[in-house]
Amino acid sequence: MEKKYGIMVCGHGSRNQNAVGEFSILSERLRERFPQWPVDYGYLEFANPVIHHGLDALREKGARNILAVPGMLFAAGHAKNDIPSVLNTYAAKHPDITIEYGRELGIDLKMIRAAGTRIREALEASGWKEGESLYDTLLVVVGRGASDPDANSNVAKVMRMLWEGMGFGWAETAYSGVTFPLVEPALEHVAKLGYRRVVVFPYFLFTGVLVKRIYSQTDAVAERHPDISFIKAGYLNDHDLVIDTFVDRVHEIIDGANNMNCQMCKYREQVLGFEADVGQAQESHHHHVEGIGGGLENCPCKGDCDASCRDEEFCAKHGLPFTPLHTHDHHHGHDDHHGHDHAHDHGHHHHPYPQADHPLGPVSMQKPKTQ
Repeated sequence: MEKKYGIMVCGHGSRNQNAVGEFSILSERLRERFPQWPVDYGYLEFANPVIHHGLDALREKGARNILAVPGMLFAAGHAKNDIPSVLNTYAAKHPDITIEYGRELGIDLKMIRAAGTRIREALEASGWKEGESLYDTLLVVVGRGASDPDANSNVAKVMRMLWEGMGFGWAETAYSGVTFPLVEPALEHVAKLGYRRVVVFPYFLFTGVLVKRIYSQTDAVAERHPDISFIKAGYLNDHDLVIDTFVDRVHEIIDGANNMNCQMCKYREQVLGFEADVGQAQESHHHHVEGIGGGLENCPCKGDCDASCRDEEFCAKHGLPFTPLHTHDHHHGHDDHHGHDHAHDHGHHHHPYPQADHPLGPVSMQKPKTQ
């Protein structure tokens, strides 16, 4: 019997409606590449449709063999735990379907080439011409940041491949949250190194709160160092090579070659400093925030969310609903990567990130008070 395939793209979700719109375009691009099968998408949190709604849509279209791919650059907790938990729960309730899960985009030469294109575009917009030396220019690659050192180290590898491949004078890695160094302290560090030009490249798929944070912190450091030219490169978005990589991940599932690299996974191996995470149960902590993000139609951000709506004082001033998010059963002692306090009370356990108090990490990020 011929298999009735459907493709499911699983994203994290964002309150930034521009980010949600860009992610939805990804599914449209994949529909172009797989016209023979239905393609749908869903999010873990902050946006609709949620993942199980996307799965419902595929079932209604007759798909019984669902190929699920994480719409994520690297495999940290969301790709390793949260999405598989949601998919497994759904499959258990619907025995008429099978769900096969693919791997993240990961370290891939197509992705490196797409990143190089975005950096060149920014350099050319600043007046640089192809073939000119970049020895006077420093590259900063900014990753999302996770409590998983395997995912964080992948950002550093991307940085090295771009640095060596494009011939920058120097390069550094920074992160938008959770781990260290965060963007602002990293840029203050590179400002001391004597380069006249600094390219800040967010290694992100789409826009959103975190990309806006990266750009705003770049502006803040640039204002303090007017003698240095800070260039803000664009994020990856739906570059053709990014779409090609997603297509590869789908084919890997069909071909049985979708092996996630677990060699450095903190849930399987004794990673230095993360020994307590070995064998942690695979469960999602996003069930209580599925779809949250509505009710902000009158927000001054006009859909381009910068996380101000998570400030209770801001919400009161503008008559917006305030929803404290991610409250679980233990306190991490810092704001997490969504920009809200990560105190837990939901009966499941996450071991705290061991470097949460690092001076160049989460404790260095002060949430600005809304005027």
